[in-house]
Amino acid sequence: MMAYRSVIVGCGPRARWHAQAYRYIQRGTLVACCDLDAGRREAFASEFGLTPYADVGTMLSAETPDLVHVVTPPRTRVPLLTLVADAGVPACLVEKPIATEVRDWRALGELLSQTATKIGVNAQFRYHPDLTRCREALRSGELGDVRLLEATAGGTICDQGVHVIDWAMSLIGDDEPVWIFGATAGVEDMAHQMHPSPSLAIGEVRFGGGARALWHLGRTAPRVLQDPAYYKHCRVAAYADCGHVLYEEFGRWEIVGRRGSISGHAEDRGWEEGNHLAQAALTEAMFTWLEDDKKPVGTCLNRALIQWNTVLGLYASTVWRRPVELPFDPPDDLWERLKQTLSGEEA
Repeated sequence: MMAYRSVIVGCGPRARWHAQAYRYIQRGTLVACCDLDAGRREAFASEFGLTPYADVGTMLSAETPDLVHVVTPPRTRVPLLTLVADAGVPACLVEKPIATEVRDWRALGELLSQTATKIGVNAQFRYHPDLTRCREALRSGELGDVRLLEATAGGTICDQGVHVIDWAMSLIGDDEPVWIFGATAGVEDMAHQMHPSPSLAIGEVRFGGGARALWHLGRTAPRVLQDPAYYKHCRVAAYADCGHVLYEEFGRWEIVGRRGSISGHAEDRGWEEGNHLAQAALTEAMFTWLEDDKKPVGTCLNRALIQWNTVLGLYASTVWRRPVELPFDPPDDLWERLKQTLSGEEA
């Protein structure tokens, strides 16, 4: 069995989840890390037995990795992915969100069209065992066609919204959105360093196969637990002809059909364990993609760009006050126009 060499760019808290998952990974070994902060990279390297680097280019040249984990703030996505692609690295797994505005979404689309690097996005919970069980139940055909989806989260669009729309798409075979109509509100989170987004969002998404989804994000979204922590309220449900499936990241999961029902709870195995298993499965899926071009990772960059076009469609629907057909070509100044609209500064 081939042992792939992996490195991590960025040694913050989120990177630890990537590194810890390697104890479940069979085909890869984490060998090095890079961070501009000397104390952070040295501590990270010591904890996980890695070679530390201060410069990404130097690390890529010295280590010749098969897979790079990019775990840095969103505004670094384009330059870092370009650097990885230019270095000829075979594969890259980048944290979400992939973009914050139109310009970086467009730049990543151009990069994707030019590079041979296989780029996946770290929406790891698509590979969670419980969500996978729900997806397989729908794929079996026993529940019939999905008619309605609910994708809700207590976080904002860039924080958790991109996760739950990916979950929803995974439940319908990654059928693509063709229409969105909704609204966003609140400018206070648009200056957030990691996840710049409107504070609240709600919209209806229609997919090419006929399914519709309610996408509801922020503090007005449904609560799924008796817990004040905003991030514990991620939920996706799919209602089909003969039953439904439900998955909550921190709560319960269930599959209900004509033959009965099965269910469980995130606490049955522990949230951390589930996260590690999901991260490991996603990383292994990247290795599978390296071995077979016909088996791209479920969270490939191309799919993430489609999802981000849906985010931009929701922004445009807010500004234009009408439905938006997808995919669409957003105006370059959409983010600024959205700020003006939500601030009440429209001309």
